[in-house]
Amino acid sequence: MKQLVDYIEVKMPAKPEYVGVIRLTLSGIAGRMGYSYEEIEDLKIAVSEACTNAAQHAYKDHGSGETIVGFGIYDNKLEIMISDSGESFNFEETRNKLGPYSATSGTDQLVEGGLGLYLMETLMDEVHVFDNSGVTVFMVKYLSGERAGHDTTISSYEEN
Repeated sequence: MKQLVDYIEVKMPAKPEYVGVIRLTLSGIAGRMGYSYEEIEDLKIAVSEACTNAAQHAYKDHGSGETIVGFGIYDNKLEIMISDSGESFNFEETRNKLGPYSATSGTDQLVEGGLGLYLMETLMDEVHVFDNSGVTVFMVKYLSGERAGHDTTISSYEEN
């Protein structure tokens, strides 16, 4: 396992207008690490979806809150964590309601509201969703060629 090189954390209001700030920050970090233009665009889409979900759903009954976005920078990968302490949800239950997705699923088969989860799973190498005291989405994108032959991992975690 490679050592963490740097860690950057941004705390922002959970509002859609701040998602662009995270996209710019992510673009700068990923560009500096050597990701291709296409990989950076994939990263921005996946992270935007997670941040937008937090802004739209986490604090809907409480007015406003904050989202924390952390970037773990390694030699061979970028780990991204998007966390809120708002209303959590059962990831597996939500995923099952949306229906099964596979590599052969067309966009016409996606249920409205399920596109964000599908995009995160498709664009990132690893995705973990923890739904305890809010929601934390943890995603990993390896630099080109580092992750041959592995599947995306998605899990939901509840601490008793």
